[in-house]
This record gives sequence, structure tokens and C-alpha cells, in this order.
Amino acid sequence: MYSEGRNENILKAKDFYYDLPEGLIAQKPLDQRDMSRLMILGRKTGSITHRVFRNLTEYVRPGDCLVLNDTRVIPARLIGRRKQTGGRIEFVLLKRTGKDLWEVLVKPGRRAKIGTEFVFGEGRLAARVVENTPAGGRIVSFKYSGVFENVLEELGTMPLPPYIKEKLDDPERYQTVYSKEDGSAAAPTAGLHFTRDLLDTIERKGVKTAYITLHVGLGTFRPVKTKEVENHVMHSEYYRIEDTACRTINHAIQNGGRIIAVGTTCCRTLETAAAGKEITAGDGWTDIFIYPGYSFKIIGGLLTNFHLPESTLIMLVSAFAGRENVMEAYRVAVEEKYRFFSFGDAMLII
Repeated sequence: MYSEGRNENILKAKDFYYDLPEGLIAQKPLDQRDMSRLMILGRKTGSITHRVFRNLTEYVRPGDCLVLNDTRVIPARLIGRRKQTGGRIEFVLLKRTGKDLWEVLVKPGRRAKIGTEFVFGEGRLAARVVENTPAGGRIVSFKYSGVFENVLEELGTMPLPPYIKEKLDDPERYQTVYSKEDGSAAAPTAGLHFTRDLLDTIERKGVKTAYITLHVGLGTFRPVKTKEVENHVMHSEYYRIEDTACRTINHAIQNGGRIIAVGTTCCRTLETAAAGKEITAGDGWTDIFIYPGYSFKIIGGLLTNFHLPESTLIMLVSAFAGRENVMEAYRVAVEEKYRFFSFGDAMLII
């Protein structure tokens, strides 16, 4: 694991806890993506302003670079049966580890011992457990006819987070309008607020946009279970930065523009790819864990949703804006009845 953020005062997971009424957890997206509320948080001052997401255009300026994650959520949730007994099983695909090998979450896990076989879609897809993972998942080997992605499209469903209880009428609302690269088990939710028109307006203002890829795993959203923050182990996630995006981002940096990361996924990718005051193109796996004490190398602004208590995501945001500023902002967000989590409202830290 690669982590940064050691502090003289040892941080505890409970330092990032806040009370959230269940009724503030957004169950459905708004009819209009860019009409979510937008809290503007002053990174240095802690000042708070309440706006609407489409007002974002007022807070970016010519020369800035907005960095967006173009990953696309795959229908990663599979419901099947244990071959030997017919018992129900649920898989959530997390990441590909080989040609037909995937790391998956399994429910119930007790039915997924090494060697156990499962079938999906009346045998259209078969799976065999070949290994356990340290985080409690499984490595499974799939067998099928044809193209795996086509089989998954046929048999799989969208793996919405467990705190969303309502059915999603339109699965595209759990995709960004610029999603392109298949591979995520969860959406990069800060990007869900953008419309094509809003992106066009931002670009006409002289703000550059750069698209990078990080395939989101579910481990990012899990609460930290260790008492001391620095003992938490992050899951690794695949990322890629193409040459074109790299040049756009570095040009903005060289000319004094701010790099504004759309979401924690972009933030983690950019900080992973940092080489001095610039980034390098390429691909790989990142398990960077950012928490207070971390010294940011690339980003100058962060656009993000409101995250779960004691999660690595609220710790990352606290590293960028200061824990006290962030926890006060969350207190105000609860007081003002902002909508939380994946389909909720947004915060711009600038």
C-alpha cells in the first residue's frame, strides 16, 4: 500500500464521523442533472456559499483545467445458483485480474469456498472459485461462449450502492454523460451532475477539459475499520492517462491554471501520476490513500459529492480542505438538508 498523510497527532476513524439522518440519503437522481445544489467551500477560509450546480461556471476561469473520469459502470451484479445445490448466489465484479479471472464480492460468502462452481443465466455463464482475497472477496474463473462483455450485458445488472433502496428507472442516470471506458463497479459520482450543455459552456469560457480513466472499485466506499486511520489498507484500482490529456493538464499547470479534479477518483489518479509539479502519461494500479497531512502536488480545486462517515473519501476531502472546515461544512449540509451520497448534491472546494 502507498499512503501519505502522517501527522504528529494520530488520526482516528471516529474523527471523521458525523450524524446523518437517513432521510437525507438521496434515493433517486434529480430530473435535471445540473440542478443539484452546490456548496462552495473555501479551501483556506472555510467559507460556505450555497448555489446550484449549473452556477459552477462562475467559479472556474480561463486557463483552468477540469479533469474528468470517463470510466463507465459495467452491469457487474450477477444473480445465479450454486451448481451442486441450487442455492442462490450474488456476485459483484470488482476488477479483472486475468483473461477470464475476476475479483468478485460474493453473497453469501460461506457458499463460495475454493472449488465451488456457480451458474448464471441457465448456464450461459459458469464460474469457479479459485482463490480467496485478503479483503474477503474471491477470485473466480468464468466460462462462457462468445464475448464476455456481451454475456455480462445480457445477464448482469447495475450494481447500485447498498444505501440506495429504490429501483433506478433509467440505468444511464448512474453513468456520466461522458462515460466511455467500461470497467467500473461504481460511478464516479461527482461527474453525474454535468450535462453536455454545461460542459460546452465551461469550455467556451476558456476552461480546458481533460479526460482520464480510473475504474472505480467498491473498496473506495467502505468505512475504515481500523481505529487508527493510517493502518487502513486501500484496494488497488486501475487507471490510465493518455498523452493528450497529460499534455492538456501539464500545459494548464505551466501557464498558471488551476487543475480542478472532478471527484476523488480523478484526484487520486492525478496525485498518483505526479512527477514533481507535472503528471506523467501511462497506466497502472493505484492504492494511494490520502488523508490529512498529505501534501497535494497537482490539484488546486476539487469537485465532489458528500461522502459516508468514516470513509476514505471524507478523509481525502479533509486532507484537501482541512478536517475542521470539512466537518463544519458537513454539519451545515445536514442542517440545510442537502442530499447525500451517490445521487446527492455536490461540493466545490476552491
